[in-house]
Amino acid sequence: MCRVWITICLAALLLVDPAIAAEQAQKADAAESKAEALEQSVATEGSDAPSSTPEAITKSEAQAVDPAGEEPMDDAITCLSRTIYWEARGVGSEDMEAVANVVMNRLGHEGFPDTVCGIVKQGGEQWACQFSWWCDGRPDVAANDESYATAKEIARKALNRELADRTGGALYFHHRTVNPGWATEYIKTAEVGEFAFYTTQDGTAR
Repeated sequence: MCRVWITICLAALLLVDPAIAAEQAQKADAAESKAEALEQSVATEGSDAPSSTPEAITKSEAQAVDPAGEEPMDDAITCLSRTIYWEARGVGSEDMEAVANVVMNRLGHEGFPDTVCGIVKQGGEQWACQFSWWCDGRPDVAANDESYATAKEIARKALNRELADRTGGALYFHHRTVNPGWATEYIKTAEVGEFAFYTTQDGTAR
């Protein structure tokens, strides 16, 4: 009787696991579609294109995207989450939110790409990159831990436009322990945690 019960339990688990996986995949697909609509809405803001209010991404949908932190970077949630994670992991959530602010401030700004992934990958992976983690020559896989889950939640809020801009409209930033030459030519807009934030004198992209 015991063996029969164990067999039934194992069979039930085998049926449940694919169902859970399918549900997670469905949530991830929904999140990626919503994120695409949201980034397009931000990118075309101020244009003559018809305005609409895209559907917001839910927390469970965002967390279903790239669950192990190792999928290809080809959607807005993954690109933004990895940037938040690699630029500001190990620091406070305010720092992470401010990094997200910079990406979103660039989205749709003249001189920058009109997609999140385009902004993150601007300049290539080998030279002249905009975000240091993208061209440091190291693997871009994010550990599936609490910090990455936090980064995905912040990315979700940023794409849903639920984050206040802590940076004062900044388009650039650097860690406060470094002193890049360009910083003296730009206007500092804010300091948040470990980072300093800037925009250009005339507000254009450089």
